[in-house]
Amino acid sequence: MRAFHLSCALLLLLVTVSARAEKALVFAAASTTNALQELAPAFTKATGHEVAFAFGASSDLARQATAGAPADAFLSADVPRMDALEGAGLVQPGTRVDLLSNRLVVVVPVGAKERVAGVADLKGLKRLALADPAAVPAGVYAKGWLEKAGVWKDVGPKVVPALDVRAALSAVEAGRVDAGVVYATDAAQSKKVRVAFAVPEAEAPRIVYPVAALTKGKAPEAGRAFVRFLRSEEARRVFSRHGFLVLGGETGKPAP
Repeated sequence: MRAFHLSCALLLLLVTVSARAEKALVFAAASTTNALQELAPAFTKATGHEVAFAFGASSDLARQATAGAPADAFLSADVPRMDALEGAGLVQPGTRVDLLSNRLVVVVPVGAKERVAGVADLKGLKRLALADPAAVPAGVYAKGWLEKAGVWKDVGPKVVPALDVRAALSAVEAGRVDAGVVYATDAAQSKKVRVAFAVPEAEAPRIVYPVAALTKGKAPEAGRAFVRFLRSEEARRVFSRHGFLVLGGETGKPAP
């Protein structure tokens, strides 16, 4: 009889846990694709919650969230997009943190023969791929660097804008452009490009990836759990292996 009651209690516990398990929809910057896909099974194992991702340009994802898309969490490649969502009351209080950083590199096709060793060499190219510099964080960062370096006037007309940073990388891989400016983490994923040079640290923009749970999702607890999981030691190791700089998890603050 005792064994019967124990079995019933265990069954009730499993049913309760199952009933509480949710499936989070996470909007995430395209540059985090490989790392997050690797982390998904570990998140489910650790929490019981499942996760589905929508990857893309942070600007597009933020726009969808603002329009009412039921995302439970958002990992953005820049601060202004998260600021906008927080200002609109779409961020769950107390969940926003600055999670990651990255750096920009210039990549060329593996077989490229043109000499591209520094920013001045970009002026001699015919076509340069960037994520859309008018909207997408990777492109905005790249344009800011090129402006600061004093070459945007010459390079700007040669820019081939891409939907997101992965699309810019694909353009270089396919040889449709002479070079591209992408994140170091994206360059590391490809065997079809090589890094011509990294943007010098003194010239580089500060790249910050904030993450937060959102208010309009259908699985709010799973969204909060996912944000917490991304700050775990396991997640930090995976992000580091993919080339990200893991930040201290400071509470994100809207820009003044």
